[in-house]
Parts: sequence; C-alpha cells; structure tokens
Amino acid sequence: MKIIEASGARIPALGFGTYKLTGETCIRMVGEAIEAGYRHIDTARMYGNEREVGEGVRASGIARDDLFVTTKVWYEDIGADRLVATAEAAVEALGIGAVDLLLIHWPNAGIPLEDSISALNAAKEQGLTRHIGVANFPSTLLDDAAAMSTAPLVCNQVEYHPLLSQEAILGSCERNDMALIAYSPIGQGGELLQHPTVMGIAQRLSRTPAQVILRWEIEQPRVGAIPRTSNPDRLRENFDVFSFELSETDRTALNDMTRQRKRLVDPAFAPAWDRI
Repeated sequence: MKIIEASGARIPALGFGTYKLTGETCIRMVGEAIEAGYRHIDTARMYGNEREVGEGVRASGIARDDLFVTTKVWYEDIGADRLVATAEAAVEALGIGAVDLLLIHWPNAGIPLEDSISALNAAKEQGLTRHIGVANFPSTLLDDAAAMSTAPLVCNQVEYHPLLSQEAILGSCERNDMALIAYSPIGQGGELLQHPTVMGIAQRLSRTPAQVILRWEIEQPRVGAIPRTSNPDRLRENFDVFSFELSETDRTALNDMTRQRKRLVDPAFAPAWDRI
C-alpha cells in the first residue's frame, strides 16, 4: 500500500469512497473494503451515511489506529458559527472517536475564507480531528487557505481522472506539502472506462480499465484516489493495483487524455476552476 506523506499526515493512497451508499449496503461495503485491505475510508456530512460508515468500521473488528477516516463539512456549514458544531455532529455520528481528516467540502463565496479556515483549525484544536484540509479548492484559493491556516492543510480532494487535468492544483499541493485525493477517479457513466486508449492498455496488461486508471493515479507523487462501488467483486479489483506498473508510454498516453478537460462535477455553487 502506498502511503502519501503530507505535512505530518500519512494518508493511504487508495481509499474507499462511500458517496450514495446507504443503510445496510453501506455497512456491508465498508466491512468488505476493510477486509479487502482498504485502510482509508471516506465519507461526508452530505452523504448522510456517517452512522453506517462508523457501524461498518466497528463491526470489522479492525483497530481504530489502523484506519484513516475522512469526513467533510458541507459548504453551507463552514461559517464560524456552524463548522465546529457540524464537526462535532459528524464525530458523534461516526462513533469511532476523532476522525483522521476533516475537510471543508466546498468553498463558499458567501462566507469569508478566513472564518472557515479559523473554524476548521478550532475543530482540530478541540480534538475532533487529527488533520484538516479542503476539497474542491482551485489552486489560488488553495494557496490562500494554506497561507492563513495555523495548522497545515494536508489535502485537497478534487475531481481527477484521465479526462481532466489538474496541473495547477498539483502545483499548489507541491508548494504547500499537501496530497491531492481524487474523487470520481474512474469517471462516471462508463465513458472513461470504455475509452480506446484505456481499453488498449488494459488489454495489453491483462487488467481492467479501472485498474489501469487507478494505477495511473497512485503512481503520481502526492496523488491518491477514493473509488466508490457497491459491487464486492469490483471493490477487490479496484484494490488490486499494487502488483503491476504502467510503462512510460502508457503514462504519456493517459496524461495526454487529460487535455480534454471533461469535468463531471460542476454544481452552480462551484468556484472558478483552474484552466489547466
């Protein structure tokens, strides 16, 4: 398992995303993920499944210190008057003690960034989380947030896959000793998995298209990924990416694809994105 070291945090590069997983399915899949070897579990207040994620963790029997658990505070709740209380509710719902990483889920142009970052630091100071970070921050905003934070920001969680370059954010992560954790790492709807370039590499290596993409991501310095699935077989396939390598030709071909810049997640409240 690759570990990303970022500003004192040790983040398992390959994690299990739980977006849209609910109820017994969520509990079962978290347990399946831990059994398969995942040690990074990602959730969020907005997902509405923190209680189930926590139940799956507890039922697995794994030692708490052997897991890296991330949750996120929704952009409407990142003001000075709400972020800490929301983080407290998240920790209570999970029921496994302090989280390893607490993120601002999205920036909010209507709330001063200084207020949000100060409140995020307060959550850490109160013992609700071991590390703090952000998600969906473009590079300039990421630099600003890192500069005003008392504790280091260890992560920016953003959409990243071979159809969307993130060169500017990767540069900011490098400057600020942060990890980039990719959500939607294998795309959505199958377009990326059916791309001729990806399929050709997968066929040559006798691997699945998803394995090729995830390998491309975790081979990059500072980059991790949190694929989501409700299929136990695919869960295990997605984790089986540490026993092969891509060639330089493969990496170049996948890097070239990112110039298409096909963004999949772009809500009305999103910030102004980087163009590279």
